[in-house]
Amino acid sequence: MSTAPPRAQALPRSAFHAFKRITTRWADNDVYGHVNNVVYYQWFDTAVNAHLIEHGALDIHAGHTIGLVVETHCNYFAPLAFPDNVDAGIRVARIGASSVRYEVALFAEGQDLCAAHGHFVHVYVDRETRRPVSQLPASLKTVLERLT
Repeated sequence: MSTAPPRAQALPRSAFHAFKRITTRWADNDVYGHVNNVVYYQWFDTAVNAHLIEHGALDIHAGHTIGLVVETHCNYFAPLAFPDNVDAGIRVARIGASSVRYEVALFAEGQDLCAAHGHFVHVYVDRETRRPVSQLPASLKTVLERLT
């Protein structure tokens, strides 16, 4: 007899180490009057990559190492809608030799519990060959360790 996995629960802001403010756009809403689910994944990617760029760990134009998304997941707890401001909480759950599992939660402005949270995994590869790097660049690893 198998048991069902525990149901996901909304997480508090205190569970995350860094935050990135996201301003919703009119186009983010769908016909049901809330942000469409696909936009949440865009926000995950935007929050993490902006954090890495701001901290000198990622050069999207000339860096030799780039991150490719190989896995994503999201749980939704409450709707978000334009014109909300959203705070994306970021933390790192796992650092591997060439991969990183990021966890991101989206909070409506002023709310302690997230409206959604999920994860994605980057595999860091050589920009030219697209093969996984043997180890993460030191500057990247330093920034990631602060998010664990």
